[in-house]
Amino acid sequence: MLRDSYPFYLANKAAAPNHALEVTNKYTGEVATRVAQASAQDIDHAIAKAVDASGPMRALASYQRRDVLMHCVTRLTGRADELALALCIEAGKPIKDSRGEVTRLIDTFRTAAEEATRIHGEVMPMDIGARAKNYTGMWKRVPIGPCSFISPFNFPLNLVAHKIAPALAVGCPFVLKPASRTPIGAILIGEVLAETDLPEGAFSILPCARNAADQLTTDPRIKLLSFTGSPEAGWNMKNRAGKKKVVLELGGNAACIVDSDWDIDDAVARIVFGAYYQFGQSCISVQRILAHESIYTALRDKLVAAVRALVAGDPRDEVTFIGPIISEDAAKRIEAWIASAKDKGARVLCGGARNGVMISPALLENVPHDQPLWSQEVFGPVACIEPFSDFDDALRTANDSEYGLQAGVFTRDLYKAQRAWDTLEVGAVIIGDVPSWRVDNMPYGGVKNSGFGREGIRFAMEDMTELRLMAVRTP
Repeated sequence: MLRDSYPFYLANKAAAPNHALEVTNKYTGEVATRVAQASAQDIDHAIAKAVDASGPMRALASYQRRDVLMHCVTRLTGRADELALALCIEAGKPIKDSRGEVTRLIDTFRTAAEEATRIHGEVMPMDIGARAKNYTGMWKRVPIGPCSFISPFNFPLNLVAHKIAPALAVGCPFVLKPASRTPIGAILIGEVLAETDLPEGAFSILPCARNAADQLTTDPRIKLLSFTGSPEAGWNMKNRAGKKKVVLELGGNAACIVDSDWDIDDAVARIVFGAYYQFGQSCISVQRILAHESIYTALRDKLVAAVRALVAGDPRDEVTFIGPIISEDAAKRIEAWIASAKDKGARVLCGGARNGVMISPALLENVPHDQPLWSQEVFGPVACIEPFSDFDDALRTANDSEYGLQAGVFTRDLYKAQRAWDTLEVGAVIIGDVPSWRVDNMPYGGVKNSGFGREGIRFAMEDMTELRLMAVRTP
């Protein structure tokens, strides 16, 4: 079970000036624990300490950064059950999926430990003309400096890891604001980091109110802001961030194309996972399913049967696949979007009923494309399906979105796969699987309203470093 209360971490040290933040059990709605909440003054102090730590962090040798990350791997592995239960309670994530996220958390730190010793530079010829005949150039990567990180509620362990692990790998001090609904996982990571000999100020993990966190966006002492969350919040932050570098991962409404040559049962199994895992509260959840007309009816009917068989209930039950939506307000919004689509002519094939924070997994067809259920990010256990007759038309339909994070294409045709890769306006095209697939070392991020910049350890490390050239003249 969770403890009665948790501190925050300010400049590497635990502090509990209050227990103002209530964290609820998302399934029962009861208060599960309380967490110390940071003030604007705490954040200012954390930023100042991060600035002070910039020099000592930059001076850490590669093996020292690697060893800190490997300490995290060892300790997080030993506390895997504790982390999974905390995640299950604070996020409402089914216990099997919670264990899976803990595994990804550990993988992310392990990958960062490996990459910490692979920050390469390059020797480059400068003698492209007579005036540079006696010059040689060399460049290397140096840490960008203090970073601010703001993480979301839906993957409160692994998405935190995708920010702080690359920062540690390159030697950047950071201040992290975890999601107020799910701060426990980040605090437990802070406990592990506090066991290391990182320089004072290397990290602060501060749950706080949005107004208190504004300094993480606007303060010029911060050199990089990395935010994962809603487009509205993300673009607003970018507009106010000033001269600092900004990385945004802002969600999507992913399309999945199933061509006529693909095995229907395989597509059904993967789409059910992709659309309803994490009860749709994932920015790469399958939301729009485009199936070739020759297989449409069979695919649709098998999907309906599979979705109806999904087990909803207490996340701590081993058989549960569908858990609670993060809040009742979010559940009511999803319910309203389903009702609006139905009023405009959509057919509800299964599900869609709400009971508090629980929504039965839903599949709809004939959803008008101007309905938010089709055009916006649902962030719930709902998918829409429609047929297509021409593959290129399906690509155009998939592109007809303000989002562009990932897309899935089930096809055995190499040339269609290549055309999808060339045509789809997304950060990644997943062939033979759903857009919900992600492995933690790949470049991950989107275009259009899905943001810009890439996560994935090596690619995040590039964002958190700057190139520095040395040119040498030989007299």
